[in-house]
Amino acid sequence: MRYAPLVMLALTLLAGCGEEKWQTKDISGLMPPLAFGLTDERGRDVEATRYRGDITLLYFGYTHCPDVCPTTLARLAATLGDLAPEAGQDVRVLFVSVDPARDDPRRLAAYTDAFGPTIVGLTGNREQLDALTRRYRVTYGYGEKGDNGDYPVSHASGIFAFDREGKARLLIRDSDGPEAVRHDLVRLLAEEG
Repeated sequence: MRYAPLVMLALTLLAGCGEEKWQTKDISGLMPPLAFGLTDERGRDVEATRYRGDITLLYFGYTHCPDVCPTTLARLAATLGDLAPEAGQDVRVLFVSVDPARDDPRRLAAYTDAFGPTIVGLTGNREQLDALTRRYRVTYGYGEKGDNGDYPVSHASGIFAFDREGKARLLIRDSDGPEAVRHDLVRLLAEEG
């Protein structure tokens, strides 16, 4: 009788052995579905529903970012390049600029084109950006302007991953390596939509 708790613990652990774990942060049920109204890099008004059917990665940044944004987008582009060609075509990276004063559609297009066709630049007015950042509980802010008029923009560094139906599923952090990201993208791609 005294071994009963140990036997139950062992059975519980064994039952979970066949269940594959996410390697990035599982946020299923913690964040709302993908929803927004923004302007894309071609100057068109777009809704989040445009990207339904794809695995969608949402990342906030700005084109004048000296390090985090280009590094993150380059890492994502490399990871997507490692997927099978047909799988990589089913993933969209939405790069939402929180610096609309400098990041007009033309600048966004030139910036995202450098990272590949799966990365789409989006922006909006302050009201649209505030609504979207509040929705996903992230912040952004502007630093002091320098003598040349440039200013830094603080922004979140995490990437939200949404499934084909637009449900928030994962948070990809800076500390998640490319193998973990690739593993979880392959798993999301394999799910039935």
